[in-house]
Amino acid sequence: MLSPDIKSKIDKLWNNFWSGGISNPLTVIEQISYLLFIKRLDDMDNANEKRANRIGKPYRSLFMELSEKLKEDRKIEEDFNYELLKWSQFKHLDVENMFDIVSQKVFPAIKKLGGDNSSFTAEMKDAVFMIPKASLLQESVRLIDGINMDDADTKGDLYEYLLSKLSTSGVNGQFRTPRHIIRMMVELMDPSCDDKICDPACGTAGFLINSLEYVLEKYTNSESVFTDEEGNLHNRIGDMMKGEEWEHFRNQMFYGFDFDPSMVRIASMNLMLHSVDNPNVRQMDTLSKNYEEENKYTLVLANPPFKGSIDKEDINSTLAKGAKTTKTELLFMKLINTILDLGGRCAVIVPDGVLFGSTKAHKDIRQNLVEENALEGVISMPSGVFKPYAGVSTAVLLFTKGGETNKVWFYDMQSDGLSLDDKRNKLDHDGDIPDIVEKWRAVKKDNTIEPTKEDKWFWVEKEKIVDNDYDLSINKYKKIEYEEVVYEKPEMILDKLEALEKSILEDVAELKGMVK
Repeated sequence: MLSPDIKSKIDKLWNNFWSGGISNPLTVIEQISYLLFIKRLDDMDNANEKRANRIGKPYRSLFMELSEKLKEDRKIEEDFNYELLKWSQFKHLDVENMFDIVSQKVFPAIKKLGGDNSSFTAEMKDAVFMIPKASLLQESVRLIDGINMDDADTKGDLYEYLLSKLSTSGVNGQFRTPRHIIRMMVELMDPSCDDKICDPACGTAGFLINSLEYVLEKYTNSESVFTDEEGNLHNRIGDMMKGEEWEHFRNQMFYGFDFDPSMVRIASMNLMLHSVDNPNVRQMDTLSKNYEEENKYTLVLANPPFKGSIDKEDINSTLAKGAKTTKTELLFMKLINTILDLGGRCAVIVPDGVLFGSTKAHKDIRQNLVEENALEGVISMPSGVFKPYAGVSTAVLLFTKGGETNKVWFYDMQSDGLSLDDKRNKLDHDGDIPDIVEKWRAVKKDNTIEPTKEDKWFWVEKEKIVDNDYDLSINKYKKIEYEEVVYEKPEMILDKLEALEKSILEDVAELKGMVK
């Protein structure tokens, strides 16, 4: 969780942008993201230089390379000092010089980071530096400079807090996914360095970043974990990965798509700050005719838009087959099945309506999950998980493309470790998530395990699901515990009534005596 001090700085930064004339909340987040990105580039460059010096290797600063690209484009003079592109240097300049350096030199430089043929450069092509005043930039640099972003959790919390300010959240079903829910889904899927991971509605790349961190931690030797001079724990260095695995990790492991260009740019920067040299994040409506990928990914993690419909004339022909629908939550389920390779796994959040909807399109989706794939798990989540944006009840579906469904693991999550009201305060426990991960891993190793009376999970045989018209709602199968009530015998009740009547008569007689 972010400290009150960091939240206060972000609040002030946000208010400064609004009072400075930038009123679109997504634009504010994008501009702040650029500044965070520029600062982190400097931090990473300094850290890489220290590491190189420690092991006696020569080091060439990233900013020297960027300055050379700017000289080629005649953006800077030949005698320009490349170090002025670094946050740690330009922050000391006077207000007007700082504004000129950042807007005319640093910002054009970061747009060229990925190289001419990279998707990052392509998506950053239309990025615009929109901070209108030198004084606003100076104050923003001062506030951001006071935030320590070396800790991965702080970075994640900071982005989440920024996104919580999006007043447009919830439009067209675009709810940000809480990071602890993302982490749970990643742990359930257990990605490896061989996977090719996709989020077809990636937003700011929360699922991809969490997958990336999970893989790095998974392939870090316990003896390699260390704490640096500033006290930051480094347990995600991936030193157990081989050269070709690193190449795959940096260039071909993570793929994201979103129709919002601002989200794509934020996601791309987010991935680059996490050692992905070539972030494969593109602006694309993956439900449209322009998207044609099939059988490509080994793992899909997603929380696609719940609400809204798409123009039926623009729906991809592959998705339009079968029962007709324009509901995005159903089309995304079809899409995921299309882009997964045979044997590929998926963890996806769906609204409860997908589980029990009565239309032909709803039933076809569920029948396909059960009959054409190995539907392995359904985790029912409480309705407060997406508050304050929405109170919709949701579930996580876990399945493998192809294979056979025999029985399905249902878990009734009752707490995610936060209060289920609009405040979403942290509770003094982690809720059911640790138990979900533990029990899932246990049944994946041995699916003959049966639940105890205290467990919140149970098995449902495929035949029972088929008999219930492929209904996947947990209440359809959850056993209701009836508590035995012991009633008193009739003669005992009569004795009590007689005693009560006698007591009342005695009280009445006593009152009459007092009146006389």
